[in-house]
Amino acid sequence: MTGQVSRPNRADPPDPLDLPTVGPGERATPPSWARRERELLAASEEAAVAFVERYTRPDGSLPWRAAWPGLDGSDDPYEAFQGLPMLYLLGGGQHLLELSHRQWEAVTRQWTAYGQIHREYDGGYDWMHHGEADNLLRLLGMADPRHARMRERVVRFAGFYTGDDPAAPNYDPELRLIRSPLTGSRGPRFTVTADDWSTHREVLDAYPPPFEDIPGVDGPTCPWTDDRVFAEILSRMNARMTRGDVPLNLTSTSLVAHAYLLTGDERYRRWVLDYHDAWQRRTHRNGGIIPDNVGLDDVIGQYMEGKWWGGYYGWRWPHGASQLVEAVAIGSMNAALLGGGTAALDLVRSQLDALWALGYDDGGTWVVPHRHRDAGWTDYRPPDPRVPVACWSLSHDPDDLERVLRLSGSDGWGVPTDRIAKANGAANSHHWLAFLLGRNADYPVQILDVNHAQLLRRLDEIAHDNGDPADWDIHHWQDQSPIFVEGLVQLMFGAPLHLYHGGLQHATVRYYDGQARRPGLPPDVAALVEQVEATSATVTVVNCAERAERDVVVQAGAFAEHTIEQATVVSRTQRRECPVDGPWLRVRLGPSAQITLRLRLRRFSRAPSYASPWSL
Repeated sequence: MTGQVSRPNRADPPDPLDLPTVGPGERATPPSWARRERELLAASEEAAVAFVERYTRPDGSLPWRAAWPGLDGSDDPYEAFQGLPMLYLLGGGQHLLELSHRQWEAVTRQWTAYGQIHREYDGGYDWMHHGEADNLLRLLGMADPRHARMRERVVRFAGFYTGDDPAAPNYDPELRLIRSPLTGSRGPRFTVTADDWSTHREVLDAYPPPFEDIPGVDGPTCPWTDDRVFAEILSRMNARMTRGDVPLNLTSTSLVAHAYLLTGDERYRRWVLDYHDAWQRRTHRNGGIIPDNVGLDDVIGQYMEGKWWGGYYGWRWPHGASQLVEAVAIGSMNAALLGGGTAALDLVRSQLDALWALGYDDGGTWVVPHRHRDAGWTDYRPPDPRVPVACWSLSHDPDDLERVLRLSGSDGWGVPTDRIAKANGAANSHHWLAFLLGRNADYPVQILDVNHAQLLRRLDEIAHDNGDPADWDIHHWQDQSPIFVEGLVQLMFGAPLHLYHGGLQHATVRYYDGQARRPGLPPDVAALVEQVEATSATVTVVNCAERAERDVVVQAGAFAEHTIEQATVVSRTQRRECPVDGPWLRVRLGPSAQITLRLRLRRFSRAPSYASPWSL
């Protein structure tokens, strides 16, 4: 019967999944978005394997240089392969998970030999780059949480920041501060040398000067390749920038949250909340604007002559508000997930609102400052919608929605673009939001077509990539990745792609293959989250197989942090209700069947974890 609701019959053979169950759904021709989802997933899987075969040796190492000096670069090869576990989480083949583990191991070995990796983690760099590198680590944990060796590693890595590892004294537990912007498995790096920056001085030539008092530098950019200027920069960095805490370090909460999700150990949860609270208090002490530097004594501007601006990856250099606010958002979202509730978002909300209040109308477009210099706020530009969209997708608070919709041009959002920043960039999150608001019903097909076109263009670039690997830039592998999953994540998970520089991958719902007992949708199955509100979500699941049944488990939240109170099966002819009162609902789909579920949710009602339906 269409929309049948049941629990397993006790007279039937034992079933390891004793879950509320609905099915088998209605037979119907699969909608175009469902066919395109499966086509893109299949094409991405094929392209991913070809990419790994083309750009790695049989052991997974990258054919490249014999040596790589400096502190930069270990993040980039990890970034190149983060699409592998993401495809597996969406429903790609088991071999993708095996390749993911192989590539993490191979990159770790190779960059250990180069000198950047120590004890299997970067020895000492900033949390923009750690956050990028750890995307692969976090997605691996999400995809394979029972992998004992990786669990041990994550616990050990978290110890670098919780004060548990005396060989990496990055954290001051009394003052709740991370002791340097440059940290890692070797502990805080209080002094930088010319060798540390040797690999990317030419790149930094295009950046603004990190200080305003560098002799002979008064233009918009700063010549790092000038040895005299470089010496002045190093002297000032070591005197002002390399000691004490910065907001960028809030990204470290993703590593510690990852350890909590794997272990359930209360001390990790408490650390995330305490460290986030410390930055809330510093913001309050600074009159509402988060300071971008505090000294080792927790004094704002301790090494900056009292200035709350000018710190490493702060309000001034190198990227200003865009990078700083993203890090604050990552920390606030992690605190919200781990028990702080959506009130934990108040820290990032306060910064978005403060910048908005400092803005002005520039010919019909509201622009806000992105940098603060000694003379005051500067670099006025339109705000990036990705952070406010990410905040709303977690809270579903009307005020957070207003923070998105107040952005200039929001009334015209809806049609995705094919802009490529990084292969995994969330360039279209605001257009996805417009779809959820009912502004563009064709968005699912459009974004999948955009991502497929990106994949095909990248494969064409790979086919004509005949250069000498010894001459490749360190970003070459990530720049050549053919995996574009933005649309698949948005449509299947009902959430934007994770904030790139270190955010956890959140979801309204995600899925397990009930027969294979693994994460991801079963073969031939597509899913679309069509509506998301504070207490509900509407999900359509489609079986594109004409003869085979499929068994899907729908999970509330990326980390089973929500409860499905009730599922209502919606069909053309009837509505049937199924009480659930748990994080999982089983959907048994008949051949060529589809089912639409209206899920009533109690959000953030469970302790988040990587537990699966088989962990019961």
